[in-house]
Amino acid sequence: MSDQHDRIYATSHQQVARFSFDDTVVRVFPDMIRRSVPGYPTIIDMIGVLAARYAQPDTCLYDLGCSLGAAATAMASLTEESGNPIVAVDNSRAMIEQAATLLADAGQAHRVTLEEGDVAEMAFAPCSMAVLNFTLQFIAPQKRDALIQRLAEATVPGGILVLSEKIRFANEAENALQTELHHAFKRNNGYSDLEISQKRTALENVLIPETLADHEARLKKAGYRHIHVWFRCFNFISLLAVR
Repeated sequence: MSDQHDRIYATSHQQVARFSFDDTVVRVFPDMIRRSVPGYPTIIDMIGVLAARYAQPDTCLYDLGCSLGAAATAMASLTEESGNPIVAVDNSRAMIEQAATLLADAGQAHRVTLEEGDVAEMAFAPCSMAVLNFTLQFIAPQKRDALIQRLAEATVPGGILVLSEKIRFANEAENALQTELHHAFKRNNGYSDLEISQKRTALENVLIPETLADHEARLKKAGYRHIHVWFRCFNFISLLAVR
């Protein structure tokens, strides 16, 4: 099951291991993401709405770094009439296996092709929508430009990229404030200071955030014509980039 309460960092670890999307995380992932990422359910719901608006005939839709397939499920549920093929990719076998179960439970297994692989290395078919929902931040910074460029080249005119990320701020005071507000959000959701501290240590040099300006510059360079910040809460944002 993948609906257990997240207690991974609730007890003191003598040495905090590097964070990975393994079986332990998969089991608690829905609870972890809901309590850690402000607005996550809204972002998922709106990805479905965006799919209904931007899906074009004879193109596929991508959920890249799909984890348990929430974005793919949202896209599938609101594109039944257009019937676009949906490809969901993740490099964690544990995530892919559980995503298959959840997609079947949602009645969308026939619409979504699950692939285990590295999104930074894969080739893309013509698409009208791609989603990187808190994925790019886990990809090595030196690989990010090439990934976004290849995605842009595969996206048909008028197609979109939804890019959701945790960001940092160039101004240190702003960065400190937004980080503390995020920690307050987590405390309000039941995480202790110990859990927050140990999770932060586990993610160091694993989740590498960039500024909003960094993301906008990369998207413009790749050829996206219009870039909109459609969601923001504290240091979490989601961008809509139109090809």
